[in-house]
Amino acid sequence: VEGEMKEVSEQDMIGALKAAMAAIKPMCELQTELSKELGTDVKREYCHEVNDEELREQIRKETYDKCYAIAEAGDHDKKSREEAFDKILADFQEAYDAAHTELTPEELDEKHAEMVRYYADVMRDSMRRCILDEGKRLDGRKTTDIRPIWCEVSPLPMPHGSAIFTRGETQSLSTCTLGTKMDEKLVDDVLEKGYQRFLLHYNFPPFCTGEAKAQRGVGRREIGHGHLAWRGLKGQIPEDFPYTVRLVSQILESNGSSSMATVCAGTLALMDAGVPMKAPVSGIAMGLIKNPGEEKYAVLSDILGDEDHLGDMDFKTTGTPKGLTATQMDIKCDGLSFEILEKALMQAKAGREHILKCMMETISEPRAEMKPQVPRIIQIEIPKEFIGAVIGPGGKIIQQMQEDTGATITIDEVDGVGKVQISAPNKDAIDAALGKIKSIVAIPEVGEVYEGTVRSIMPYGCFVEIMPGKDGLLHISEIDWKRLETVEEAGIKEGDKIKVKLMEIDPKTGKYKLSHRILLPKPEGYVERERRPRGERGDRRPRREGGERRDGRREHREPKDFNDSLDHNNDI
Repeated sequence: VEGEMKEVSEQDMIGALKAAMAAIKPMCELQTELSKELGTDVKREYCHEVNDEELREQIRKETYDKCYAIAEAGDHDKKSREEAFDKILADFQEAYDAAHTELTPEELDEKHAEMVRYYADVMRDSMRRCILDEGKRLDGRKTTDIRPIWCEVSPLPMPHGSAIFTRGETQSLSTCTLGTKMDEKLVDDVLEKGYQRFLLHYNFPPFCTGEAKAQRGVGRREIGHGHLAWRGLKGQIPEDFPYTVRLVSQILESNGSSSMATVCAGTLALMDAGVPMKAPVSGIAMGLIKNPGEEKYAVLSDILGDEDHLGDMDFKTTGTPKGLTATQMDIKCDGLSFEILEKALMQAKAGREHILKCMMETISEPRAEMKPQVPRIIQIEIPKEFIGAVIGPGGKIIQQMQEDTGATITIDEVDGVGKVQISAPNKDAIDAALGKIKSIVAIPEVGEVYEGTVRSIMPYGCFVEIMPGKDGLLHISEIDWKRLETVEEAGIKEGDKIKVKLMEIDPKTGKYKLSHRILLPKPEGYVERERRPRGERGDRRPRREGGERRDGRREHREPKDFNDSLDHNNDI
């Protein structure tokens, strides 16, 4: 049984398994029929071991009571219990060697290997009988008890979020890092292609089980346990959360259910980082003791490593107060009845609620404010047609904006809308980048005043960029109230900043007509002259086509007064 779900109830889970079981029965029956037709339905038995039944019985007789006493005492931790069990076997081997001096060292080594196998059965049986007959577990707990829990958030000062979760002798130190869209994980396999913005890495160093050896590459444990914890938590990250989230769980000590400790520590680290989780998640591993042919059984909550190794089931469940989010089951028996499965699920629910209560006493909800070292991110939407304008040819504009502001800007087209994400280590950089983007996607309005940049100078005026990618003509007559022969007379050159007012947008061409003089004080005594059609002006002679006089010479007339000079510029 393995999978993920969206906070379903235990009853719905059992209903789904019953439906699946009914659907798989015809497939099993078909395989059985085919096996019979081919004559391969008879199972063959094979055993490569050569056993000494007398030695097996001797070990059981001399060590069973001692092992049962250790299991019944329940006052040992993992290491001392292991040492106590090992001492029983070592004492038996020493006594056996002393009683069989006739055997060669090679023969004694063979006998010692057999003793290890037989003694493992003795330990297994004594532990199981103690649980079934007396309800006592190896650490003294009852079948439904949870080990002592201790939690802490922010044990590390620099990560965006961190937490320690300890349950008995299992401990996870988890850290949460919040990144930008550039940190998403690319998934490109046969059936799926896309990006993941929630990542979880699970590390199981050798020292967590008392071993001293080199730590190689990622193995089956790291992949499987990490994936289970990832499944349990990923559904609680809001879809609109702009950050890429990475959780790393370091198992510092392990005695059973380190993947569930990862889920609990991960929840605490996420809340410490200020991730607005939909609901907190806790996890627990359940065990089972059931001997073949015996009706009596015991479901164990929060199993130890030895109970996993010597028991019949390892059933991990994660969930919120509303329901299950992920499950994974390994069993060593021939099968489970729905009665046992239902009891295990309901007992697991009670255990998860107890664990979650302890977690909430440490931190009850996500932090309202993220830590200062977390990069700030905002998201805006822009019309699809402006995506190219923001990016620019070859990414020129967006790269320049990032260089000018120090912010990171990403754009994706989703459902015909441009999704823009801006991230930076401080608010000023975000505001600067946001202002530049808004100026690109904004539509100029007639009557508004803009601070533009002179892009080019012409004999008849200059072109001013009032918004990125939006230029307008500032005619020479609109620069100042006095007449100008050239633009340079006003002291204007390329690259200068100048305030202009948008006077008009040509409805046909969309060109912008700008004015600077309208923002300047009007000279005293200035009177705006009435504009008349060219042919009706009394101070002009009738002209031929091309502006020539009757005698064929070009006409040149000096302005008579201040108003006349302005009128002359307007004619130009």
